[in-house]
Amino acid sequence: MIWLYKFIDILFTLLELAILARVLLSWFRVDPYHPAVAFLYQITEPILRPLRNVIPPLGMMDISPIVAMLLLGIIRRIIQAIILGGL
Repeated sequence: MIWLYKFIDILFTLLELAILARVLLSWFRVDPYHPAVAFLYQITEPILRPLRNVIPPLGMMDISPIVAMLLLGIIRRIIQAIILGGL
């Protein structure tokens, strides 16, 4: 079960890093058709789009990445507690 715990931990860490990278890229002018940027959008958009539909932007600031990272952290801890028998 430890291997499953570590796999989930790595998966969620990669998702959080992808969201962080997308936030950082939003500060710069990047080519959305560049393969790396397009891949990053493909990974993060299914997580961020539903949140954007529910959470209105605060002025010009999109807080959906912050909410997504908080939710990913909560989901990670719940899944890991189930795997390790904590719940």
